[in-house]
Amino acid sequence: MANLSFLKAHFKRYTSTVFDLKFQTIQDQINGFSNNTGNTWLSNRLPGKTMSELVEILMSDSILSLCRIAFFILYLPLKIKSVGTTKTSTVKFSKETYLYWYELMLLLRRFEEKAGQLYGMQKIRGFCHLYIGQEALAAGCMTATRPEDPFITAYRDHGLAIAKGISAKACMAELYGKATGCSKGKGGSMHFFGLKEAFFGGHGIVGAQIGTGAGLAFAEKYKGTDNVSLTFFGDGAARQGMLHETFNMAMLWKLPVIFICENNNYAMGTSVARTSNVVDIYKLADAYDMPGDSVDGMSPEAVHEAVARAVKRARAGDGPTLLEMKTYRYKGHSMSDPQKYRTKEEVEEYKSKDPIEVTKATLLNEFGVSEEEIDKIIERVRLEVEESVQFAEESPWPDDNELLKDVYVQEDYPFIVD
Repeated sequence: MANLSFLKAHFKRYTSTVFDLKFQTIQDQINGFSNNTGNTWLSNRLPGKTMSELVEILMSDSILSLCRIAFFILYLPLKIKSVGTTKTSTVKFSKETYLYWYELMLLLRRFEEKAGQLYGMQKIRGFCHLYIGQEALAAGCMTATRPEDPFITAYRDHGLAIAKGISAKACMAELYGKATGCSKGKGGSMHFFGLKEAFFGGHGIVGAQIGTGAGLAFAEKYKGTDNVSLTFFGDGAARQGMLHETFNMAMLWKLPVIFICENNNYAMGTSVARTSNVVDIYKLADAYDMPGDSVDGMSPEAVHEAVARAVKRARAGDGPTLLEMKTYRYKGHSMSDPQKYRTKEEVEEYKSKDPIEVTKATLLNEFGVSEEEIDKIIERVRLEVEESVQFAEESPWPDDNELLKDVYVQEDYPFIVD
């Protein structure tokens, strides 16, 4: 048996090193040791930890082994107040939230993939900007806001429109230019709109929606609500003068607006580094004493947390926030983009961070969701997208007399002529 001083020396050594190992690492280092007579007693001493889970840190030298066992029995339980009977997890949100995120993001992805296919078949005409890769932004924003909070964005608008509650059928019909579309077939891909869903576009002029978003916030404040306007724009739009004029007024009047820059790195095809001396777009807020932050836009968790903080601030009357969401589009700027400005390796690197796959893994590994449950979601999404295509195919074209309608609020506006 080792003398006490020898035992203490090794005990001190390993309390400063082995404890730093994460439980996950320890659990992965399994190597037998099941025949040890102290197995049951040690398992009781460390709830939820079988002897096999401690094996890798036990070396063949019996004296060192005793030291390590002593560490786990006596020292580790004091450092970890409650190990419990389940695996340590860093998941901050509920299973229901992850299920919602997964199904929503999958719906946006499959809808956009189908839209791309139909565009190639010339079923959809005009410009078309797909949201593929950026779905985590829509998911995180939805769980951090209320249905009555108005959203407004630029022309990459399909994902946010569906997230806000406009049906896939109405969106697909709009892409087809049909009368049943969310803009009566008169807006097309870039001009989705849903009044009852509090979705205000869909805007084709770069950066124009930034001012309109602040106007929506002003309207909410004027009406005395505590609703918050979420105003989305791309990294390219951050170069527009409208942004600076709006930031100044929004801070001056403490408007309840969150400015969200969906920074997918390339605007139409030119990197941020080639267009601005300030590559961290969130720092533009500093000039106006506006809170700003950089957020992992590939993570619905990070998006939710950042938006929730900004929403809380806005509802309290403390004014706007600028959030730069670092995201990535897997497809080109539009359907005609040859994407010569980036490498295939870069795209694949970002695909390894696909928020849909990461969320799926969380459901499977952290919440024990079965593959059968995942398959049901996949099938439900597939049917919804297919039904939207059938709906669009079977819907009528707008009547000719619709051409001059919905231009002015006043129905008999005298200056519209045939």
